[in-house]
Amino acid sequence: MTTHPFPPLPSRQFPPMPDALRRKAERLRHGLQELDGALVAFSGGIDSTLVLKVASDVLRARAVAVTAVSPTFPQEEFKAVRRLSDEIGVRLIVASTNQLRHDEFARNDAARCYHCKRDLYRLFDPIKQDTGIAAVVDGTHVDDLGDDRPGIEAARAFGVRSPLVEAGFGKTEIRALAGALGLSNWDKPAAACLSSRIPRGTRITEHALRRVEQAERALAQEGFGQVRVRTHGDVARIEVPPTDLPRALDPDRRERIARELRALGFQFVTLDLEGYRRGGAEAG
Repeated sequence: MTTHPFPPLPSRQFPPMPDALRRKAERLRHGLQELDGALVAFSGGIDSTLVLKVASDVLRARAVAVTAVSPTFPQEEFKAVRRLSDEIGVRLIVASTNQLRHDEFARNDAARCYHCKRDLYRLFDPIKQDTGIAAVVDGTHVDDLGDDRPGIEAARAFGVRSPLVEAGFGKTEIRALAGALGLSNWDKPAAACLSSRIPRGTRITEHALRRVEQAERALAQEGFGQVRVRTHGDVARIEVPPTDLPRALDPDRRERIARELRALGFQFVTLDLEGYRRGGAEAG
């Protein structure tokens, strides 16, 4: 476990914004102010970044970012975690784990996310003791509640609070407030752990995770911001937003992508004509 302390930013008032958003922003602030301190489960995504920013503004040094590094967490996301914690001015604690050691996670059944989050929140016990901060908060928001989210069940079992849910924030409002606060990742595409690229029921391995990560990095270098490479054995199924399909089918780009992914060991490289959609690993 490593820590990266940064001096806290001074507490600030919210900038001008629509009344409805301001009311929710104030509820978010007040909810966090009620805590003696907060350990923010920080992935580098916009949801947990917003929670971390507001927690830092109201709790100062008693707001601490905690990031779990594991084989399922892309290196590019970890770079974002370091950059964003520096931008906000908070202490970052990095804890290492490896869910692949646990068969209940690696077998990749419907409870995979539950086992992943259980592994994550177990890491917080020694951090609570070291920091003297008891409250753990995450970036879950109201739009998440309509999905099948075993990870939320695990968070509740460990007493993790969700300030964005408590304040009534959905994804659109999160992006709006993050933009108003000047967060650099306010429009960042949604991300998910690398294991979500592997179809349910297919065992998760380190090799599969690294191959997916490298394949998605190759697509990012081609200029695709929102991309998933779903792996089906020797088949790579690429998902990009429907508006990006013509770019993906450009002859030169298409050949470069196929060549890069075949070099990673995929025998077949396909483009999903339905485009990117959340939960696409279970769709094909």
